[in-house]
Amino acid sequence: MAEALQLKHDRDKLVELVDWLQEEYGPVTDEEHAAALAEIDEIDAEHARRRTPGGNEAAA
Repeated sequence: MAEALQLKHDRDKLVELVDWLQEEYGPVTDEEHAAALAEIDEIDAEHARRRTPGGNEAAA
């Protein structure tokens, strides 16, 4: 239960940050959103490579 509450708190703080950033700099464009998702995909792929045998886990 405590972990779930912490996750909710963390998410709420991120929502506050996004709201503030959008007030300061305007809404996120479709291009920015797509670029962020692409970067997340690249990071996830790198993590997957590092978890697989022979995936070069020592490189960092």
